[in-house]
Amino acid sequence: MTTLDTADSANPVTLPAAPVPSEIRSSRARVPLIPVKGLLGRALTFYSKRKYGQVLDNLLAMAHNRKVLLADGIFELSLARWNKLDEQLKQLAVMAASVDIGCSWCMDFGYFEAHSAGLDMAKIQAVPGWRSSSVFTATERRVLEYTEAMTATPPTVTDDMTEALRKDLGDDGLVELTMMVCVENLRSRFNAALGLQSQGFSESCRVDGHRPDRSAPSTQS
Repeated sequence: MTTLDTADSANPVTLPAAPVPSEIRSSRARVPLIPVKGLLGRALTFYSKRKYGQVLDNLLAMAHNRKVLLADGIFELSLARWNKLDEQLKQLAVMAASVDIGCSWCMDFGYFEAHSAGLDMAKIQAVPGWRSSSVFTATERRVLEYTEAMTATPPTVTDDMTEALRKDLGDDGLVELTMMVCVENLRSRFNAALGLQSQGFSESCRVDGHRPDRSAPSTQS
């Protein structure tokens, strides 16, 4: 576990995020996290437990509006097929956005996803303090800077940032990076607004050699 200072040194971010017991998560959630009934509920439970070992709280939250749940699921299925951006860069951007927004659920799940993909976890852990870390390449630092600039309100992206990333990633890679940062903003803001907190997915990463089933796409939002 690594604790690193963000721009607000009084509130350091720790990766991986500490798990929150289910009863506390339920009491802090701003919508009830109750099992989904019917065929959809059975399918949701089977998928989540097979892939992650437990039902995702954000799916339980979205299940209050089934059209939202289904639309999100279809969207996440499409994301799994995007392949113009290096996976390490993608997960660095995803983690940076969730750190900036302060979504502990996303930080926990993002750590789990990165570990499951066999990525460089030293770099994932270093994201909160990336500006003072020496582990990142020049391209990775530009990706992290761009993610922060995009996540700011209003965005602070500059022409110089995008021009440098066009050279690093190509136009197709830059477009994918930009959309992934937008997607993680959607995920993190939804989860944080509804009070969803770390479920402890990253705890499984402590088991040497752990690699969950990768045959199904991520359902992070």
